[in-house]
Amino acid sequence: MIEMHDVWKTYPNGVSALNGINVKIDRGEFVYVVGPSGAGKSTFIKLMYREVRLTKGRILVNGYNLERLKEHKIPLLRRQIGVVFQDFKLLPQLTAAENVAFAMEVIEAPTKKIRQRVNEVMELVGLGDRLNQLPNQLSGGEQQRVAVARAVVNNPAVIIADEPTGNLDPETSWEIMHVFKKINDQGTTIVMATHNKEIVNTMKRRVIAVEGGRIVRDERQGAYGYDD
Repeated sequence: MIEMHDVWKTYPNGVSALNGINVKIDRGEFVYVVGPSGAGKSTFIKLMYREVRLTKGRILVNGYNLERLKEHKIPLLRRQIGVVFQDFKLLPQLTAAENVAFAMEVIEAPTKKIRQRVNEVMELVGLGDRLNQLPNQLSGGEQQRVAVARAVVNNPAVIIADEPTGNLDPETSWEIMHVFKKINDQGTTIVMATHNKEIVNTMKRRVIAVEGGRIVRDERQGAYGYDD
């Protein structure tokens, strides 16, 4: 699903974020990316959906060779990827259902299919009765559920989540993680950057630890391994 071969990323200001990363993530895996602040986790995540471009090396995501990908083909790549952010990034003027539907409207899906699929994913994330609420009428946890629904509505091959529980209380964080587990159980690959020690140590999955721009640990049933 995802391969990185000798990947380096140096920003224009001279900061070296990643230094020779090699990793392979198989279809259907659930992977945590952990490490101290400034370790390179966000760059690691953003490279996968071409939010930033690598300096050197090779990245393959679901068959796409990212360093050779033309700008006009980036939307095709991103149709294969659902992204969930810490701060939800919902459109405030749209209802929950409309926020989710928007991801399908962008790819010009038929109206009937949009309506059916939006209902399906809103039930999946436990918000079947909140379709017509605006984001400011929803709790933080509900907003993140809408964001997750939006990320999966187009049946992506992989979900990339960057600190998806970072703004949520512990109980709500667990609710969101159970949603991610359901999605993963259906076969979707999930790569999640997180600082949530309790979740990583309890929901044991593969753990990739990044420090100083390098992978220092890659364990199949790993632990968080940091005090923060």
